[in-house]
Amino acid sequence: MTILESLVSKFMPKSRFYCPAKLANGAILNLPDNAAHHASKVLRMKAGDTLTLFDGDGEDYLAEILRINKSEVAVKISAGQTVMCESPLKVTLAQAISSGERMEFTLQKAVELGVNAIQPIAAERSVVKLSGERAEKRIEHWQNVVISACEQSGRATVPQVSPILGLANWLGQPQQFSLKLLLSPTADNSLHTLPKPDGEICLLIGCEGGLSPQEQQLAESCGFKPVRLGARVLRTETAAMAALAAMQTLWGDF
Repeated sequence: MTILESLVSKFMPKSRFYCPAKLANGAILNLPDNAAHHASKVLRMKAGDTLTLFDGDGEDYLAEILRINKSEVAVKISAGQTVMCESPLKVTLAQAISSGERMEFTLQKAVELGVNAIQPIAAERSVVKLSGERAEKRIEHWQNVVISACEQSGRATVPQVSPILGLANWLGQPQQFSLKLLLSPTADNSLHTLPKPDGEICLLIGCEGGLSPQEQQLAESCGFKPVRLGARVLRTETAAMAALAAMQTLWGDF
């Protein structure tokens, strides 16, 4: 390796990959198929290169590639370090299912902005209707979107995407949130008028057509407080991103 290559290797950020296996110092393991393909075919890594792995326990683990070929990438864990990048806010995003790439965009940006958990809601006005095997596959896909966002953003704790529920069914479950927010362009209150919450937050966002009047009334009867984000009507994917960024600015780590 030349001096220039050594300096580039030293100061370039390490590639990060999620590995569902329990990681520990000294362990030798094979990367999951997706990570192995990305490391070998996309990044063109080779034996002796280092990378960062995480399994969702809040730590990053430095690893060295022992061997790499068409079928596997074997690595050895050499060190672990706690990642200090989680938001002080514990926010669950209850997102009504949106269509196309909007839902994926929403989940990706929510993870980057520090959301703690995600509850997909089958709302009355959701264009996409999912059930059975299709719903299970979509949840798996959305969880992979979340994992990719964690890899990119440096998070070592992976938010969980819960199974899809109708709004009434979800609201009927026990909930321990200290602040429950519902975005509504007609609300009197805005975020800056609210005191800083002392516990977990839930943010409920409608789909493209918003929540129906009946759904909004039901949510309010269950303790959700309507708030508005300015005088403009935001798209569903913009609303979640704007609300999370505003909360991080007012009460979090922005």
